[in-house]
Amino acid sequence: MDAREKEELKRAEAFEAEEEEEEEDDEDEMPPKQKFIQICISTGLLIAAYVICRKAHLPMWAQLLIYLVPYLSAGYDVLIEAVEDIAHGEAMEEDFLMTVSTVGALLIGFVPGGEPMFAEAVFVMLFFQVGELFEGIAEGNSSRAISQLLDIRPDTANVERDGKVITVAPDDVQVGETIVIRPGEKVPMDGVIIEGSTSLDTVALTGESAPRDATVGDQILSGCVNQSGVVRVRVEKAFGESTAAKILDLVKHASGAKSKSEKFITRFAKIYTPIVVGAAVILAFVPSIIIGAVTGTGFMGSFADWLLRALTFLIVSCPCALVVSVPLAFFGGIGAASKNGILVKGSSFMDSLAKTDTVVFDKTGTLTKGVFEVTSLHPDCITADELLHLAAHVERYSTHPIATSIKAAFGKEDDGCQVDDVEEVAGQGVRAKVNGRTVFVGNTRMMDAVGAGWKSCDDPGTMIHVAIDGKYAGHIHISDVEKPDAKEAITDLKKVGVRKTVMLTGDRKEVADRVAADLGIDEYRAELLPADKVDNVEKLIGEKAADGSLVFVGDGINDAPVLARADVGIAMGAMGSDAAIEAADVVLMDDKPSKIAKAINISRHTISIAKQNIIIAIVIKVAILILAAFGLAPMWLAVFGDTGVLLICIANSARTLNYKK
Repeated sequence: MDAREKEELKRAEAFEAEEEEEEEDDEDEMPPKQKFIQICISTGLLIAAYVICRKAHLPMWAQLLIYLVPYLSAGYDVLIEAVEDIAHGEAMEEDFLMTVSTVGALLIGFVPGGEPMFAEAVFVMLFFQVGELFEGIAEGNSSRAISQLLDIRPDTANVERDGKVITVAPDDVQVGETIVIRPGEKVPMDGVIIEGSTSLDTVALTGESAPRDATVGDQILSGCVNQSGVVRVRVEKAFGESTAAKILDLVKHASGAKSKSEKFITRFAKIYTPIVVGAAVILAFVPSIIIGAVTGTGFMGSFADWLLRALTFLIVSCPCALVVSVPLAFFGGIGAASKNGILVKGSSFMDSLAKTDTVVFDKTGTLTKGVFEVTSLHPDCITADELLHLAAHVERYSTHPIATSIKAAFGKEDDGCQVDDVEEVAGQGVRAKVNGRTVFVGNTRMMDAVGAGWKSCDDPGTMIHVAIDGKYAGHIHISDVEKPDAKEAITDLKKVGVRKTVMLTGDRKEVADRVAADLGIDEYRAELLPADKVDNVEKLIGEKAADGSLVFVGDGINDAPVLARADVGIAMGAMGSDAAIEAADVVLMDDKPSKIAKAINISRHTISIAKQNIIIAIVIKVAILILAAFGLAPMWLAVFGDTGVLLICIANSARTLNYKK
């Protein structure tokens, strides 16, 4: 095993360990319904304890025992978690801080000069659990929204075997087999329709509500829902490699790459929490010692007052509002993008997308459809229909993309014409006899070889010349057609503040010049090899704004290196190559470049809400911490500074999931 294999194995093991740890954490968390029942029971017990202690006039130790019942009912899971945190060397977590604060409040009445705060201690724990409940509900709603959106994994597939249609697990279907998809069923595998026609609900893949018509020869992707007719499909990809499986895998691991904001919050909490705990200890003891020495009343004279301030200080200091709400904002942003057919592989790419300065496009398959179409006919001594008719018959048996486009434009191949002696001339074109006449279809070299005086033309695209019995008959222009929303995509990018748009292509300069001019692209580089694209992206990265990002959009296998090199790589998901989708950071499921501007807007909206949460939490907490230090913050205000701020930030984060624009 070489060093690279060892490194890959090490990463795989680390990933598996992380997944197991996440699963254990999920198992430890109490479901919201159970948490709600716990809160209701604890609230009833707290009311009962309060009534008993008010009427019975019990000694303080007896009141403590009575209040311990609702306290343990409300916070047993918090206490257990705090003990586990200490055992794992992670004492500075919110459960530990809440435990210290509430236990201190329970015992402060036994300190000379201290007032009993049994009910307050239980209330703080109870309100903390209310915050935990709302946090669980918010996270659950976000998870369900994404799960429902991506509920695309089919359970079964109907496959034809030995003349019968049998139902099997999708994993059991082999590439090349034929599956039958009935109305209302999910498409289980990627393939090509070989019989029937239907309309497909693609909302789970693309976010588009309008159904898409599909018929014989059309590609069909797993995860769509068959809405109307029965279709037979030839399977082209194994289930594990299908579109649905890849999407589920992408979303499952989307939270793997943390954003800069999330990393900042994690580091901030690890530094911040020990500092405030130390400050609380100092606040409890140092002023009491100084005041006792100065006034002669001794240390215990004012200790209860300063201990209460320290406990209030601790309650406020919990950084849970930041630790929970910021990742939740990014999780919601990823969900909002998924609803719009945009799969973001990690929240770190939200940061980069929000700062997009330069967008670089591949041409073929990204800005254009990637399929040739006949765009103009220029007959010389025959009609336009006859020109197309002869060319289509000569190209009848060819599978070349240009031949396919000519045959598709003619569309009446079986019209009774006799085609004989078909011969392909290497580097020139095709020759054949059509109804007894020798027809030549090819480039200028073929025309020169047969003595046909060909004519040039300024129309864009590839020119296919036609000659009949050595006499020039005209030419056909074939070109790759721009996507309907390509121009809109460039316009929208300018509207959202993208400074520069660039197109990189291996196509000829004149073709690139026409596409760039039509779409309004700022710059282009033509006749590039894959390695040239990487070099050009390197140069453009050096030219971008210092705090900006370079986004590359592509769809082909040759785009994979550039997608990986860019700050953010965006791949066309529906028709893009597997290599491009694998290398990309963001996948557009409907192949629409106009979604790029929407992805940038969603990212900026998400970042804005995350920043709002940071500001809200820090400003309110700092204000209450100062008040607590001066003894001006009652316990209820401390609770608001912790759990209340958490609820505000969670509610704010939920806005990212419902992004609409």
